[in-house]
Amino acid sequence: MMTLNEIKIGKIIQITSEPYIIIKADHHKMGRGGAVLKTKLKNLINGNILEKTFQGNEKAEEATTKKNKVNFMYVNEKEANFMDNATYEQFSLPLEQMNGKEKFLKEGEDVDVLYFDGKPVAVELPIKINLKVISAPPGVRGNSAGSVTKIVELETGIKINVPMFINEGDIIKVNTDTGEYVERA
Repeated sequence: MMTLNEIKIGKIIQITSEPYIIIKADHHKMGRGGAVLKTKLKNLINGNILEKTFQGNEKAEEATTKKNKVNFMYVNEKEANFMDNATYEQFSLPLEQMNGKEKFLKEGEDVDVLYFDGKPVAVELPIKINLKVISAPPGVRGNSAGSVTKIVELETGIKINVPMFINEGDIIKVNTDTGEYVERA
């Protein structure tokens, strides 16, 4: 069981036999009252957001999860398909459960998958990944008061805004949380 001080952003707790990741946690101390912790939790199975307040002596049950390295194979209309690197067992995750992370995956790439009760529930990507620009319009000179960007297509099919100096064939770093350009690789 986790106490109020151990409940932090990124921890995974179990509520009504489902895993939730803490995405926001704010401690509040009332005058004479005890401390309270207001949290925002995301269900790892269906993606629902839940707001929960923990009182001073309340505890949360830590979810027992396991991480495995898996190989991303491909995406179809409804799911992303993976293969476990240790057992060579193939499985798929519905795209709703992927939360848009499939846009950053290249075929044959290794990623971490979080397992809860022996079932895969979430994919963990590195915060920054390198992707190749496959289509970029030429930069147009002039009209450059402020930061000028253009939309390019990356090797995974995702389109993002980048600075004008990025060209076709460049390798760039992309933030997987925000989907934004970070820097040249």
